[in-house]
Amino acid sequence: MDLTLYVKFFLGLIAIINPFGLLPVFVSLTSHQTEPERVQTAKVANFAVVVILLVTIFAGQHILNLFNISLSAFRIAGGSLIALIAMSMLQGKLGEVKRNKEEDREASGMESVAVVPLALPLMAGPGAISSVVVSAAENNTLVNLIGMSITVILFGLLSYLLFRLAPVIFKLLGNTGINVITRLMGLLMLSIGIEVIAAGVKGLFPNI
Repeated sequence: MDLTLYVKFFLGLIAIINPFGLLPVFVSLTSHQTEPERVQTAKVANFAVVVILLVTIFAGQHILNLFNISLSAFRIAGGSLIALIAMSMLQGKLGEVKRNKEEDREASGMESVAVVPLALPLMAGPGAISSVVVSAAENNTLVNLIGMSITVILFGLLSYLLFRLAPVIFKLLGNTGINVITRLMGLLMLSIGIEVIAAGVKGLFPNI
């Protein structure tokens, strides 16, 4: 097992997914939740990221080939979703989740925030998936695939521990601070979405 490969892979995941930078986004997305719900959201989000990346390691390229989907087209789809979410954040509507007395509906709303947009596309987005697909293709021995899988699990644990700090950030900022951050992050996310779409368009139409 090449430990250098796994260290580079781990650092690459941190750089691309950037869980540190996503902490304000997590706080703003979960501002309507109680502390136990935020902890559960962090668990679900990071578990979903680990599952998505593990599936990508072993079957990512095969899935794209099966549906005849290029990475460029995937970037455009992911970028469009990011842009739509960003527009909601700019309007301050993303945290407005209707609370219902029925527990199943509450759980459904909480999980939807955890999986979409946190896990996908904010964390396990086109950039992360594309990077994992390339790494798995270049190091496709069983030992390396297992090693990268362990690395992904370790990353998920680290990201979860970081997200557990979100309640502290929430208490420091308050509702006004969260609203400001929500709109600022919405503007940044809109810019990111446009960049991802532009990269996808450039990949599909290299002569433009």
